Amino acid sequence: MRIAFVHDWLVVSGGAEKVTREILQCYDADVFALVDFLDNNDRAFILQGKKAKTTFIQQLPFARHHFRNYLPLFPAAIERLDLSNYDLILSASYAVAKGVCTRPDQVHVCYVHTPMRYAWVNEAGYLKDHGLVRGPRSFLVRKTLEYLREWDLKSNASIDRFIANSANVAKRVKDIYHRDPDVLLPPVDTDLFTLGTGPRTHYIAANRMVPYKSVDRIIEAFRHCPKRNLIICGDGPERAKWEANAPDNVRFLGHLDQAEFIGLLQNAKALITAADEDLGLTPLEAQACGTPSIALRKGGYLETITEGVNGLFFDSDDPADIVEAMGRFEAHGVTLGPADLRAGMMDYSSQNFRERFKQLVLATLKAKYAR
Repeated sequence: MRIAFVHDWLVVSGGAEKVTREILQCYDADVFALVDFLDNNDRAFILQGKKAKTTFIQQLPFARHHFRNYLPLFPAAIERLDLSNYDLILSASYAVAKGVCTRPDQVHVCYVHTPMRYAWVNEAGYLKDHGLVRGPRSFLVRKTLEYLREWDLKSNASIDRFIANSANVAKRVKDIYHRDPDVLLPPVDTDLFTLGTGPRTHYIAANRMVPYKSVDRIIEAFRHCPKRNLIICGDGPERAKWEANAPDNVRFLGHLDQAEFIGLLQNAKALITAADEDLGLTPLEAQACGTPSIALRKGGYLETITEGVNGLFFDSDDPADIVEAMGRFEAHGVTLGPADLRAGMMDYSSQNFRERFKQLVLATLKAKYAR
């Protein structure tokens, strides 16, 4: 059986890419993506050294840093990938990966991180964050998003099974696509994310530097807490602006290799995250390192964080709310100590994820071939 795996775009190692890594541990698959600009370290970690077969967007001007500007071309690009020689198509999609063209006799299983956020979940926020609330460019982007929604719905016809990364996303899939997905939370590599032994000296935020992650709100909170230190990991288009305005107690370290990132998690007092996430893998990885989370009371965090037990919530991304939550954390902490926090993550291990994913794929194959 020949297997193809499709990812949206391969640029850096984030939560979606870690899921891709685990799926590729299950199958010897050829990899496809809109673009592949991974560095050598991330390529070795995520793709086991493979290179993805990419689309024409890879060759367009300025694609390495600005491929998102070609959003209107994404559907046409993904549809041009030739998967005709494969029996099983696996996709991990938060944008257009699930829209690859398949034949009726092929099996397509999609692990869905979310239906396209900017098209379905938060169009108004997307337009505001990019200065597109009004004017000719706003009109064009709105029309593009309308087209993407229509295309996205049509592309579902080829998918035999959806697997959602959380109950939160499963509800979106049900409401938007009118499909009933299975739910399988992302894996935590508990062999890599382990307890540390050093002192816990700082808070940590780990995000792509894009507007909806609200890292700027966390930075503002620390501006009001000069005796607390924040380390920010990650990169993206907003980094330069956020870093230029950051106070002295906030350090930007950019995109780190896995070992450096794990070391920072192990020695952190808490992870702080202010985005409305589909699920949010980093709090689970932090917990595997014995580190609790201070998080926005929304989205997928409600599935994995229990107030006062393995983390604390704040009710909005207003910096004052974040400051108040940190004060509660420093006064009272959480119920579980580091060893118990880690023990709670073992059900989310990579091994358990891979076994469950393979079971769902096998069930899909049996159902298809039994017809």
